[in-house]
Amino acid sequence: MAPTPDLTNLPDADVVALAQRGREVAFRELVRRYERPVFSLIFRMVRDSATAEDLSQDAFIKVLNNIDKYRPEFKLSSWLFKIANNVAIDHLRRRQLDTISVSGSPHASSMSDIEATSFEIADQAESPLDVIEARELGSAIEKAIGALRPEYRSCIVLRHVEGRSYEEIAATLDLPLGTVKTYIHRARIELRDLLEHTRA
Repeated sequence: MAPTPDLTNLPDADVVALAQRGREVAFRELVRRYERPVFSLIFRMVRDSATAEDLSQDAFIKVLNNIDKYRPEFKLSSWLFKIANNVAIDHLRRRQLDTISVSGSPHASSMSDIEATSFEIADQAESPLDVIEARELGSAIEKAIGALRPEYRSCIVLRHVEGRSYEEIAATLDLPLGTVKTYIHRARIELRDLLEHTRA
């Protein structure tokens, strides 16, 4: 029996090429590399850990079933996020769930992971009162983002939570760049209106 090859140092494109040839070990390596960011993105959309787990599995099943359609000129993470985002939006349209988390992925295993998946809402130099106010604002932001239509929510999450550029968002959501900018602009206006009561 041939030993299992070590794929950890191979570039994504090479691992995908192996997966496209039916190598199960290559697909498992792609899941290992991207299961946390895919889960984090979906969790921010649906705000329920068990649901996010199920939807992440659904997303990777779609990835497996469509791996032959991936084209290497596109960034792999954008292609994966596009599939994950579509799975999350389909679920939201069916269930009309209402908020996302501002406190980081529940699967974050270190402080750096928590920071990397948290929604920045407070200034760096803050007093204890600032921290309390920031938490209250964070809860209000959660609810406000949850009130947005799914398309706006996707754009806001990718832009302000995941830190993606407008171009990456357009590629991930398969939308024209101008549409992405319009959605984000409209979402910010809606958020400003929804958060009006939080202003001093």
